[in-house]
Amino acid sequence: MFSGSIPALVTPFRDGAFAEEDFRALVDWQIDQGSAALVPCGTTGEAATLSKDEHFEVVRVCVDQARGRVPILAGAGSNDTRVAIGNVRAAQESGADAALMVPPYYNRPSQEGIFRHFAAVAEATELPIILYNVPGRTVTDIQPATMARIVAAFPDTFLGVKDATGQLGRVSEQRSGCGAGFVQLSGNDETALAFNAMGGTGCISVTANVAPGLCAEFQAAWAAGDRAGALALHDRLYPLHLAMFTDASPGPVKYAMSRVVPGFPTELRLPMTEASDASRAAVDAALAHAGLV
Repeated sequence: MFSGSIPALVTPFRDGAFAEEDFRALVDWQIDQGSAALVPCGTTGEAATLSKDEHFEVVRVCVDQARGRVPILAGAGSNDTRVAIGNVRAAQESGADAALMVPPYYNRPSQEGIFRHFAAVAEATELPIILYNVPGRTVTDIQPATMARIVAAFPDTFLGVKDATGQLGRVSEQRSGCGAGFVQLSGNDETALAFNAMGGTGCISVTANVAPGLCAEFQAAWAAGDRAGALALHDRLYPLHLAMFTDASPGPVKYAMSRVVPGFPTELRLPMTEASDASRAAVDAALAHAGLV
């Protein structure tokens, strides 16, 4: 269900409210440009600043606008297992095809606690789940042995992982523990090429918000065995991958969006703030390098 270039969509705001029409236009543009699936309400979508009602309204609008053209992978994690169960149910009710779930953050559970958390979600819900391992944000790392245990216990629920650990060896470890059919998606744009070489099948991407066509071409080139073409596209996009994190995300992303899609709102919700002058300069240079402006 999930492979190729999959943008973790920004959530546009105007005057403090969800900008539905901007978001609908973004969904259409992403699909037209070749994005293989969409992730509403992930980290880049400022999910941490959305109320529950807003969160699943964004998911519902994404599903409605996509109209079945691509799968929808809805952010649904929580550090409270009961809330996580409710989030997955709400994602399913909103029409999502699967949920993207981080392990419990802040609480710092043990590996046993991580397993029991996901077991409780699987036993209480029916929606397929992609695990999202991003210890740099959650301070919780799903170790390969724990991931293998989760998948072995619930093989029909846990389809794959978005791996943002930055540890490329994990791809091999997780393939060994979870099986060759377990979907592995890079959570880091700058290492997506190496991740695919290790056995990954795509990327849940920040850069694809800004350059969906180029990111889709990059993934398609790799999948077709065009290694030279994939490398050339990687080199073209690499400065942009780095520029997206020259300030707190998604500040640089929304600024870049406004350069590529004139009129796209750059508004963020506190505590997130707009990109600094230095960050904007880095984004401008990277957009020029990629041939996007």
